[in-house]
Amino acid sequence: MKRKVLSAVFKYSQLVILIVILIILSLTSKEFLTWDNISNVVMQQMPFMLIISMGMTLAILTKGIDLSIASNLALSSCVAAYFIKDGKVFLGILAAVVIGALVGAVNGMLITKARLEPFIATYTMDMVVRGLAYLFMSGTLFYGFSAGFCSIATGSVGPVSNLLIVSLLLFAVLFFALRKTTYGRSVYAIGCNINATRLSGINTGGVVFSIYVINGLLAAVTGLLYIARLNAAESTIGSDFTMQMMAATLIGGTSFSGGKGGIERTLLGVLIMVFIANGMNLNGVSSLLQDAVFGVFIVISLVIDKFGSKYSANL
Repeated sequence: MKRKVLSAVFKYSQLVILIVILIILSLTSKEFLTWDNISNVVMQQMPFMLIISMGMTLAILTKGIDLSIASNLALSSCVAAYFIKDGKVFLGILAAVVIGALVGAVNGMLITKARLEPFIATYTMDMVVRGLAYLFMSGTLFYGFSAGFCSIATGSVGPVSNLLIVSLLLFAVLFFALRKTTYGRSVYAIGCNINATRLSGINTGGVVFSIYVINGLLAAVTGLLYIARLNAAESTIGSDFTMQMMAATLIGGTSFSGGKGGIERTLLGVLIMVFIANGMNLNGVSSLLQDAVFGVFIVISLVIDKFGSKYSANL
């Protein structure tokens, strides 16, 4: 009986954490549990973090990491904005997709061909791509996009925002790919043991390469949605996203050791992090202190992953 209870606690820990956080935040701010606030968090803030966190999850599942997602988002969205501000919406969207995929492809090549560690490869690319974004924008701001383009992010279908619809559609596609296809099983197998997976005949390099290209595409989509919502683009977009998406992925239960977790867990992790961020904003917590809180969550998640896995294995 004790083992069953402990097993259930580990299995549903993210859901329990989310409920506890909702209760605590509702006690600290009267505005927190209002419909306007909850709907704003779920329909306007959560979708951005969900899309890029799914990309981070894919990388971590293969025992990798992608630290260039946020800078890729910035560069692809800034280049897109250059065209979109002049009414060339299709060209702007195409440019964002190409740049996003290209940055992801370079990451994939550095990891699979140059044999660089994912942390080193993507951290280096993060600096390069963010620098290119700064260089491209030169301190300027692009704004004044067409109403049609902005409606991609500001519009809705009934009471449901377009942002939420897009993010859930992407979630459904990736969930199906990971859980119901040979490709998804290969992703998990690589995270568990890449050498054994390679010896079984799976093209591990191709799978890993594709993961980083997908990450690039997700970054581009997020960037397009972000500038559509803001009706503006600048080089600093997404500069605070990396720590948040890492925290969301890890607190959701995806293991840094690879092969364990999934985007369904990341969804819970994202909800936990966006509600915490929202609660801190409502209580006037500074952005610097918020970063510290997210950092603490990352450390706690790593500790739980390390010792929780050992403990659950002995249940």
